[in-house]
Amino acid sequence: MDRTERLLDLVALFLDAREPISWAELREHFPADYMGISDDAAERKFERDKAELLELGFPLTYIQGDDERKDGYVVDRDAYYLPEVDLTKEELAVLYAAGSAALTSGAFPGRDDLSHALRKIGFFAGNALPTPRVRMELGSEQDGPQLAAHLEALWDACASHKWVQMSYASPKRPDLTERKVDPYGLVLRRGIWTLVGYCHLRQGVRTFLVHRIRSLKANTARPRTPDFEVPEGFSFDNHVASSPWQHRFHESVNARLRLTGELLTRGASLFPGATVAPAEDGEGVLVELPVTFLDGLLRFCLQLGPECRVEAPEDARRRVKDMASRILEKHSPREEVAA
Repeated sequence: MDRTERLLDLVALFLDAREPISWAELREHFPADYMGISDDAAERKFERDKAELLELGFPLTYIQGDDERKDGYVVDRDAYYLPEVDLTKEELAVLYAAGSAALTSGAFPGRDDLSHALRKIGFFAGNALPTPRVRMELGSEQDGPQLAAHLEALWDACASHKWVQMSYASPKRPDLTERKVDPYGLVLRRGIWTLVGYCHLRQGVRTFLVHRIRSLKANTARPRTPDFEVPEGFSFDNHVASSPWQHRFHESVNARLRLTGELLTRGASLFPGATVAPAEDGEGVLVELPVTFLDGLLRFCLQLGPECRVEAPEDARRRVKDMASRILEKHSPREEVAA
């Protein structure tokens, strides 16, 4: 029996068992694999099999018996089976609509898995779940089969931890560059797919806009062996901006805003991660946050209207006034010139 077949048989045996399976019983179930060799060799062989099962997410453990049950190996069923998700029909409909929008966009990784999940939702919901007719537009730059193919390839490479070789059209360079990248993961923000990974050319973690990848090929050597490990503590938020003021164009500065009126209670939702506190003078609340792209913050503040005022740094106050003046000038009616 080859190893893959033996692992599948082990999974089936443990899932079907109603009580712990002892080592002696395991050897009896697999005489061609764990018998006919020395005890030490048989135990080492099973330990290798057990380690691979654990790596695949199969929670096999050994328990000491008591008066009610014997010693042996069991599956932690609480860890193996997902709990039932008690969603209402309305929540299922929203989830189905969101999944359908992603699927029909034409550019979403893991399409087969998503399609399968949607079929399961539709089956269990029955007639209570209307089929939504939605489409998620990702923008003209991201349309086309090439983006979908690259996302699917990157999805597989991220899951299997295999490096990829790609030709990349950087917005900062006129020519293509060849990059070998360890793909840590994909991020979708504001309709733009971003690959985050370790770039061997730049010797550090870099971000790449997927629609700027011109060619892509994943390493196919030793497909079951990972080429890299994602560093412990790695966070996408440290590399992909989630707010317009987080693009890393400049050194970080601390900004302070004052919110009043209808914005009084929206500080935390408008500026995630910021410090929000009542103003000492009693006029609204003060919001303090680190900013690496000041103009992005100022443009966002102008969209919020006069109930959001920029108070610091002083340079930001001058710049937001200049922005407001230029907007006012642009949209002010021009005086007609006498003929």
